[in-house]
Amino acid sequence: MSKPTTPENRKFPVRPRDASSVVVLRGSRDNPDVLLGRRRRNARFMPGIYVFPGGRVDRGDAAQAASWEMRDDVLEKLSRHCPPRRARALVWAAIRETWEETGLLIAMPGQIADAGRSPLHAAYAAAGLAPHAGGLDYIFRAITPANSQIRFNTRFFLANAKTTRGQLRRSGELENIGWRPVSEAIDDLDLRGVTRMALGEATALWRDNPPRDPSRRVKRLTNRKNLSLVTCE
Repeated sequence: MSKPTTPENRKFPVRPRDASSVVVLRGSRDNPDVLLGRRRRNARFMPGIYVFPGGRVDRGDAAQAASWEMRDDVLEKLSRHCPPRRARALVWAAIRETWEETGLLIAMPGQIADAGRSPLHAAYAAAGLAPHAGGLDYIFRAITPANSQIRFNTRFFLANAKTTRGQLRRSGELENIGWRPVSEAIDDLDLRGVTRMALGEATALWRDNPPRDPSRRVKRLTNRKNLSLVTCE
């Protein structure tokens, strides 16, 4: 009799699920503050670790993102490795997860249609705001190593805190959410290497403030034979 497939005897790596994460910065160009929260200590993935708001793409994200425009350069960079519809879903997931985990809306003045379509739509409608997809820049990608039983193909985005509205609140996913100087976060908080790399990419762009460029290469972190591999795409 063959053994049932379990995480312990699985012959092939778990397929990584698409996910989005947002590095929100504010303050000075040289040493900004970054928004971080600590994952619950009983979480299945990275328990007790400080992370940016983020999470996996949900099935309905693509449909909900279809009615608004994102930055052309961001769409170009994301479309190097996924269809435009998926790129829009990734951006909507970034906006949705930021609100779900922190209470902050990435927003601009305006109206949102179909206020009853989702809790996030309702939150925008109640605030008299619209989603601000143009407030996100795509900066980094990381794929969880193949030997992990929980894997994500995560796209990291950069957002200026000036594009956010609302009050920070604790969520079921993140605890101890707050703003911390980047230098202190690097020195004092329990951050994984992938978080440090994404933060490095974000702070470099924040400091240099380059013009929008659809041809800009984006770093990708993968793992091969237990060695980290960084390439550009």
